[in-house]
Amino acid sequence: MPPPQKYRSEPWLNEPVRTSVGEIESAGLLVNVAGIDPGAMRVLRRFTLVLIVSGRVYYRDARGTRLELEAGDVILVFPEIPHAYGPMPGSDWTQIYVVFDGPQFQLWRAQGLLAPERPVLRFGVVDHWRRRLQEVVKAEPLHRAGAPLRSIGRFVHVLSDMIAADADSTRVTGRDAWLDKSLQLLGRRGATGWLNPQEVAPQVGLTYENFRKRFVALTGESPSRYQKRRRLEWACASICHGESSFKEVADALGFCDVFHFSKAFKQQFGFTPSDYRKRVRGH
Repeated sequence: MPPPQKYRSEPWLNEPVRTSVGEIESAGLLVNVAGIDPGAMRVLRRFTLVLIVSGRVYYRDARGTRLELEAGDVILVFPEIPHAYGPMPGSDWTQIYVVFDGPQFQLWRAQGLLAPERPVLRFGVVDHWRRRLQEVVKAEPLHRAGAPLRSIGRFVHVLSDMIAADADSTRVTGRDAWLDKSLQLLGRRGATGWLNPQEVAPQVGLTYENFRKRFVALTGESPSRYQKRRRLEWACASICHGESSFKEVADALGFCDVFHFSKAFKQQFGFTPSDYRKRVRGH
């Protein structure tokens, strides 16, 4: 049996990478760092991505998530959410970490692309993602004027590819003909408006109660909540294009008036439709 590996730290950054759209606080490789005690969970103020390079690892968080992970899995740690992770008993482990934050990633979280309900991405392939994460900060000298923005751009590209690859691998498992159809029906405005979840259930061959339970189990949110989020994302696109008034958008989404539309929009994204229109128009 080979002797256990010693603790080793390999930082990849001498200083943070900062831009107006996002920043990388630190990044690097760690071997056999001590795990976080699930009985005394840690809370961070920034996002952290952890790629498990080798070993068997546990993950716990205050939302009740309890997972056992392996090489090729990625942990996404969210700000303000108590969490713990580390090696399973008797296991050495190696991780690559990236600590990041900024408006780009907060927007992704607001729109559900980064979701605390999905704190783990599963790939089973390490070398590809290890190389790409290294290229984020090691592709060029960071003292050049445009280097920080290019590094953030590379990281956004890697993270979006990770999320997409996880979605693709999940779809391959065969769970999904009914779910894919459900997502399309719930998330798309048809010629006569939006189908409600009770109307979608029989179209995918399920009773509503069974449909709702299976939908929540696989997506982490109810059909009605998913549809509300998709409708409000549709509102974002409509406001961005600038072709409709807020009343027209509220009517198209089925809200009784602009007040209730604005309230729901702010609950979802953290700002009002008026504030959003000012942002996208550069005011």
